[in-house]
Amino acid sequence: MLRNFLRLFICLILITFGNSTFAQNRAISGKVIDSTTNDPLPGVTIRVVGSKAGTTTDASGSFVLSVNEANLSLTFTSINYLTKTVQLSNQNTLLVKLAPNVQELKGVEVVSVGYGTLNRKEVSSAITHVSANELKAVAGNNPLMSLQGKVAGLTITNTATADPNSSPSIQLRGVSSRSAGLGPLYVINGVPGGNIDNINQNDIESIDVLKGGAASAIYGTRGSNGVIIVTTKKGTGDSKMIYTGYASMDRLTMAPRVLTPDEFRQYRVKANPTQGIDYGANTDWIKSVTRNPTYGQKHTLQVSGGTANDNYFASADYRNANGIDLRAWKKEYGARLNLNHISKNDVYTVSLNVAPRYMKTSNSDQGNFNNAITLNPTQPVYDSSGYHYLNTGFFANNPVENAKKIKSQAEIRELDMSGSVRVNLLKNLYTTATISTIKSSYKNMYFRPSTMTSIVHAGQTTKTNYASQEQVDNNQQNIEWTINYALNRKLHHVKLLGGYSYSYFNYQQFSGNNWDFPFDTFEWNNLGSGTWNGGGQGNGQGAVSSTQNESKLAAFFGRINYDFDNKYIITASLRHEGSSKFGADHKWGNFPALSVAWRISDENFMKDKISWLSDLKLRADYGITGNQDFGNYLSLLLYSGYGYFSFNGVTYQVYGPSQNVNPDLGWEKAINFNAGIDFDILNSRLAGSINYYVRTNKDLLGYYNVPLPPNPQSQTFMNVGTMKNSGVEVQLNAQVIRKSNFNYNVSFTTAFNNNKFVSFSNATHRGNPYMDVAGLPAPGSPGTIQRVQEGHRIGDFYMLKSAGVDDNGALLVYKKDGTVVTANKANADDKQFVGNGLPKFTGSLGNMFTYKNWDLNIFFRGNFGYKLFNMQAFYIGTPATQTDANTLKSAYDPGNKYAKLTSSSTLSLASDYFLESGSFVKIDNVTLGYTQKFSSKYLQALRVYAAITNLHTFTSFKGGDPDLYPVNGIAPGVQGNLDFYPATTQFLGGLQVTF
Repeated sequence: MLRNFLRLFICLILITFGNSTFAQNRAISGKVIDSTTNDPLPGVTIRVVGSKAGTTTDASGSFVLSVNEANLSLTFTSINYLTKTVQLSNQNTLLVKLAPNVQELKGVEVVSVGYGTLNRKEVSSAITHVSANELKAVAGNNPLMSLQGKVAGLTITNTATADPNSSPSIQLRGVSSRSAGLGPLYVINGVPGGNIDNINQNDIESIDVLKGGAASAIYGTRGSNGVIIVTTKKGTGDSKMIYTGYASMDRLTMAPRVLTPDEFRQYRVKANPTQGIDYGANTDWIKSVTRNPTYGQKHTLQVSGGTANDNYFASADYRNANGIDLRAWKKEYGARLNLNHISKNDVYTVSLNVAPRYMKTSNSDQGNFNNAITLNPTQPVYDSSGYHYLNTGFFANNPVENAKKIKSQAEIRELDMSGSVRVNLLKNLYTTATISTIKSSYKNMYFRPSTMTSIVHAGQTTKTNYASQEQVDNNQQNIEWTINYALNRKLHHVKLLGGYSYSYFNYQQFSGNNWDFPFDTFEWNNLGSGTWNGGGQGNGQGAVSSTQNESKLAAFFGRINYDFDNKYIITASLRHEGSSKFGADHKWGNFPALSVAWRISDENFMKDKISWLSDLKLRADYGITGNQDFGNYLSLLLYSGYGYFSFNGVTYQVYGPSQNVNPDLGWEKAINFNAGIDFDILNSRLAGSINYYVRTNKDLLGYYNVPLPPNPQSQTFMNVGTMKNSGVEVQLNAQVIRKSNFNYNVSFTTAFNNNKFVSFSNATHRGNPYMDVAGLPAPGSPGTIQRVQEGHRIGDFYMLKSAGVDDNGALLVYKKDGTVVTANKANADDKQFVGNGLPKFTGSLGNMFTYKNWDLNIFFRGNFGYKLFNMQAFYIGTPATQTDANTLKSAYDPGNKYAKLTSSSTLSLASDYFLESGSFVKIDNVTLGYTQKFSSKYLQALRVYAAITNLHTFTSFKGGDPDLYPVNGIAPGVQGNLDFYPATTQFLGGLQVTF
């Protein structure tokens, strides 16, 4: 009986444990999708309530999980989605829909990281994302002008904003080279090297700025100066048509205040000794060379639609704008087409992007404004014979005649075209092949007629009228192939990228010119009818010229993104790249990168315990990037013409070596370190990021002296020198007021940059420890006023140090031994470092107000902590200014320090007497808009807006708008020449209609 009882007891235990084991093995499967789009959601964390068990969804949003009967609920968590708890009953298959966290999505975007995208919270490097609605409303020539001041550390300057043909200078995290390019790499819709000016601002979806070395290292030899990724709009299943248009008006502001004709007679003509002649006229030369105001307009029509599998986006735009000067204008026509097709079973995706653009321009003559401010105002524009002949003053020509009779035009054609095919090999494995071409064609045309007063009054019989044409073609062709793999195993998330890239660059140029055409009406259209070059006179061999050069770039690259439980993130990449530009012994290089991040806010010791902390992430990254933005064939031994030699009555072209060979020529190397923090606090009331970076640029390119012989030339282009940049960047966004009908948001950016030129030498070559830059133009011989020297910052002014003005109105300076002399008794050895033209920090402040359907944006921007050399004061700001030239009114203001310089003995001698603080804050942009939505089947929404750009500048600088002085490049704080284009205030009215 006991035996039977034991058998029964054992059977009961087995049955009990058997039932328990069966319950534990209950399999729950399902899929998680977006509740609004029904798209599958990969990487969703699923946890069993009351247990440590859990898993994550795969690339298709699917999951499988084992539970027991005691676990009756599951929680589903994903970034940007509301957490959802599902009670289990008898079902074994689930379809879970997660709702987007609308409040959290306001500050979270999908970020382009190069060859892919990540959620902002998954990014482990320094990247700034700017959406289309954050861009400023400006009528700019380049779409990146709308980005000015929006990204900490990105400096965008344009010294001629009112010229419709001007292009901005763009620099990221300080100057990085002395001879190679300083601008970032542009990646447009995934294609590197795109035409940035072939983008209509209205077509932009987002802009991502890759600042950290780990992010930009994936682009190897082109990532040293950062990467700017522009993503344009694509079609969706929502069919719509949008018209956007504006009209703009520019008015002159902060123009130099020069003497009126009566003031000129009083202060210059009647001076003792006289400093001017009264020609009897009354001319406002600035007004004469200016279209004030000047107008522009732009119109864009966009159409998009389709289905989830087949969609399209198409746009067309037209712009017509005049410059503030008499000659400049621009007309452009552009279009963009984006087509996407997904196969029925989601096996493959085909995409096509085509963007052509045609521009016709008339180029400004910026020197005309210098004529206008220096010309004697008693000289007339016209006389009885037509245009008045001018032969006095700084430039001795009539600027109105130059603007109206000399033609300088261009026709520009651009085409960006790419096609890609993506094949989904498995549900978490796909491969993409992309072929693209980027073309630009420039036809430059110039004509100066024989009726110019300078030619007529000189009595010239040859070299009278002149014309030229130039054709420049750039062609870039790319092939890129990538393969992507994603793996999610419980709390482990892995993304793998591998790829190959090949680019071919071709440059072609042809030009022709001639003089002495029988008719001015030919302009540049009949160069063969001229009789100077290759004509009856047979003078010179410069009638035609042509050239062609090419380069090739090939690379293999890979990247791995890994995170554990969305808390611990690591990204590593490597690019192995070679370029035909490099020397025979230095063709290939490696560009590694590593970045890590810790989302500390998701740790148990912080999560749900600090109520005001929504998100906190610590980041650090390290990467090596390169710069190969220099000319082709610089590593090769080149031969060129050495003139002509006559032998036995036959003239031969003589050739000889014109360039030294350098088999070790390579790319400039940038070693980047970045540490940062991203945070979101007070329920998204305040979010932002702080970055600290150090970038060391090594193997800087430049020409260095070498011995003769064995070298055929005295200089060789080589990699020598080191430069270092470090700084701190802060980017903040705050929701100050968040109500149902009224909101007030603030955006703030600031960047501190410290630069140091470490060395002009390396282990094998000793260079000169300094390089003098920023030479000033005539009249006189002012020389250079800045020096790049080892151990100093870029932008250091190196000139005579002022000791005031003596009783005779002569400039006093300190000699090297500390004694004080008049400036004309000092020499170059007495120069010293006296200031710096590189801003120590920059900043911006955006204020966005919304009330019901109204929105108001007030944007401030400024540079701080630097000096500018006042070019206007130096050349025309003193009573000693050149005879018969006009001066600034301030030259005769007793309260102005420049009015003390009355002696011509120290004229054109540069010193820090002309250095002034360049710090400024300006009301950069004010935009007021009203949006009304409609339920009509014909009309969805209507928005009208008005904007003012460059409303007012707060500054102590007396030389005009300090924002027109360049702060990028090797010589910041100096205009470099007398050519300047005046500042304007721009008024813009716009309309957007959605059908």
